[in-house]
This record gives sequence, structure tokens and C-alpha cells, in this order.
Amino acid sequence: MDGIGDVAVGVKRGSDELLSSSLYNSGSDMSSISDGTSNGSDSKKLRVEDRMEAPPSRVLHIRKLPNETSETEVIALGLPFGKVTNILTLKGKNQAFLELGTEEAAITMVNYYSTVTPHVRNVPVFIQYSNHKELKTDAGNQRAQAVLQAVSAVQGGGTPTSGSDLALTAASSPVLRIIIDNMFYPVTLDVLQQIFSKFGTVMKIITFTKNNQFQALLQFNDPSTAQQAKIALDGQNIYNSCCTLRIDYSKLVNLNVKYNNDKSRDYTRPELPAGDGQPAMDPNMAAAFQGKDSNSLLGALSPLNAAAAAAAAAGRVALSGHSGSSGVLLASNLNEEMVTPQSLFTLFGVYGDTQRVKILYNKKDSALIQMADASQAQLAMSHLNGQKMYGKVIRVALSKHTSVQLPRDGLDDQGLTKDFTNSPLHRFKKPGSKNFQNIFPPSTTLHLSNIPDHKMALLQMSTVEEAIQGLIDLHNYNMGDNHHLRVSFSKSSI
Repeated sequence: MDGIGDVAVGVKRGSDELLSSSLYNSGSDMSSISDGTSNGSDSKKLRVEDRMEAPPSRVLHIRKLPNETSETEVIALGLPFGKVTNILTLKGKNQAFLELGTEEAAITMVNYYSTVTPHVRNVPVFIQYSNHKELKTDAGNQRAQAVLQAVSAVQGGGTPTSGSDLALTAASSPVLRIIIDNMFYPVTLDVLQQIFSKFGTVMKIITFTKNNQFQALLQFNDPSTAQQAKIALDGQNIYNSCCTLRIDYSKLVNLNVKYNNDKSRDYTRPELPAGDGQPAMDPNMAAAFQGKDSNSLLGALSPLNAAAAAAAAAGRVALSGHSGSSGVLLASNLNEEMVTPQSLFTLFGVYGDTQRVKILYNKKDSALIQMADASQAQLAMSHLNGQKMYGKVIRVALSKHTSVQLPRDGLDDQGLTKDFTNSPLHRFKKPGSKNFQNIFPPSTTLHLSNIPDHKMALLQMSTVEEAIQGLIDLHNYNMGDNHHLRVSFSKSSI
């Protein structure tokens, strides 16, 4: 995570003390300051800027800020791109100067905001290079000093100075921490981007699993947008009666994203690598995210049509490289000596009603698995891809096939294909089943139910792989007296 290092802050006490006299005698800074307080036409401003455009500099000039814009809001514009080392606000002119730690960070910031208009308090602002290579300011601005110290403390994991009402509080962070409760249908990084971008520019997203729950950190371009999104979305269901958003402010003020893939995304840097073993973002998608209209796919937030939204998510990020909304998965790198259609039915059945399974005759370390619908396929893929089964890390991707074909009559395929369409072991065939509310990623803790003389129990395994093996072996185990054990993954730990 980028940090705020030693900073120098300043305040305008007189034009001769602002930066240096050259600020008012050269380049775009002077032209822009004049524009900021005049009522001239936009075309005149553009002509002045084109003629006076400054070369790249780590000092950026920000114009047309709303009245009463705080230093925190100005700093938030630069935080996604790197270290902020100085700030100077000209409140009477609705302008500010922001100094970043490196020229590269400033170039990235200007390039990004040339395609996505920056906003402060829902008002578009203008950012350009300053003619100055650094800000030379005094230390008389106590407010800016306090804000920058608070940012430094929060980014470094410390606590802002107590007793100062200028300290950066959690609510001032542009980063939200999101937890998804009751995640029956898949919630992908792109689903989150589409929902949250309705409130403003989403800069970065990191998704992860913690305490057996899907979570995300999402960074907006400014704290006020994050606050609006939290107020509007906290407690809402993404899909009908499930996938509930629990939102808090993060103590972080900037996310450090290293890879653009299905787990993390920096929308300001589409050139980032995908990382080893991770799917790359489709180039067309990367280009689309540079535009402003990337949030129209899901439509209204609540309630969403679950199947349509999940199918859209599956089409947007297909781990196999195939797009579409098929309910068929391709599982590969299986242990061909151990895997059976029944074991795949049991494991994938944790996340949906598995209809058919076919282990490929000429490639027995791979299998096609047909789920009841595309949303169940996406959910199983998101939870099982990369897990260990029978000692091997399995890969799960969307298949280009739309269904799994059964063998022709009279053809013996050595038991490699099995039809589970009418299986009594489907967990989700009953509408409103409580199973919809108890879907969790593979974990070391198993939830056991339908035990004679007991309602339920938790069983702690030493590894997730052992838990997966235990679920496959014990689910539907006959305990006697017509009691068949029910096994699922738990979000709890013992």
C-alpha cells in the first residue's frame, strides 16, 4: 500500500509568497487561475489551455472545485495514484495544487482523468500539469498540516491525532469494506463494479475470502461518494432475498492493486498483468472500463433478476476464456485414479443441483458438469476453482458446451457419464429451502445435520482438502434408522 511520507503544506498569505513569482508570470497555471475567477467562455479557456499546456510535472493544478472543498477531498483525488507529498488550496479561486511523490504517479493520474472526469461533491473538476516541478510553501496552514498527518497515520495503520476535529476519520476514507451475507448466487468483482459505479467513479477493487465469507475492498475517487454509496446500499440485497451487502468504512485510504484479474482490479491501470495462474482481463473489457458507461448491465439494484445478473457476470468474466451463460462447467486437473461422477456430483452439489456429470473418455483428468442453471455454475466455479481434491489442485471454468450428452443407447462408456437429474439428493430443488441461506466457501469446518439423537454438529478438519474429502465421503452416509447424514461447509470455526 502506498503511504504518505514526510509532507510539506502551505497557505497563500500573499501573491509574492504563494510559490514563487514565476507562478504568476508563466504557463498554464497563470492562465488557469485567471480562468477560474472569470466568466469567460469555455472555448476561450480551452484555447488558453491548449496554447499554454505545461509539460508533465508531479505538481498538478486542480480547477473549478466546489465551494468549501476540504483538503481531504483534494488529497483523495491523488491517493489512488501514489504518495501525496504536498497540497496548497486557493479557496477564494476554487483551485488547488497537489504534489505527488513522483512524476510517473502524476502522469498516471492525468491520463486516467482525461478519460474519466473527476468529481468532487458531484461537481466535475479539471486537472492539468503545473509549470512547477515542486511546491515551495510555508508551514503556516495548520488545517492542511493536520489533514496530511491524519492521512499519513491512517495509511500507516496508526491513529489520527486525538483531540483534533481535523483528523481524517474512517468516514472520510474513499475505501469501503464490503461483506456479502447469504451468498447463494455469485457476486463477482464486476457485479460489484456495476452496482457501486452508479454512485461515482470506482477506482479499485480487491476481493477475498475471510472468516469463510466473501469480502471486498472498493475504492471510490473521493470520500463523499463512498459515503453516499454506503448510505444507499448497506443492508440491500443484490439478488432476491439473498446476497446482502454489509458495508463499513475501511481504515485504508488507498488500495495497492498488483494484478488485474478476477480477484482484483485497478481501473486506473488497465496495463497491469494478470498474475501467475490468474485469468487476464479481456482487452475489450479493459477498453470498456476506460469509458464512463460501464454500469448499465445490471439495471436497478434491488431486487435484481438473479439468473440474468449471474449469467451476465458469467459472461463478463469467464475463467476458461469462453463467454456466455452456459450451465456447464469444465473441471480439469482431476485425479483420474480417484475421481468419479458421484464424487463430483456430491462436491459440486454443495453450490447447486448437479444434473449430469461426464468424465472425458480420452482425457480422464477432465470432466463436464452440468448444473441446473448458469448462476449455479458460476457459484460453483467461484468457490471450487483452485481447491484441492484428491491431492490435486482442480481448475473449474465455464464450458463452451450448453449441455452434457448422455451415451447413445447400448453404448458402454465405462460408467464415465451419469445422469443425476432426478436425484433425491439435490439441495436446492425446494423453493425457500434453508439451504439457500447456508452456502459458504470450502473451509476446514464441516456442518453435520440429520444425526440421530442430535440436531447438528460441527467437525473441524486439519485442512480444507481433508474437509472436501470428508464431505464427499460422508454426505448421505447411512447412520441407521433411515437417518442419512447431511454435510456442508460451515462459516464457523471450533
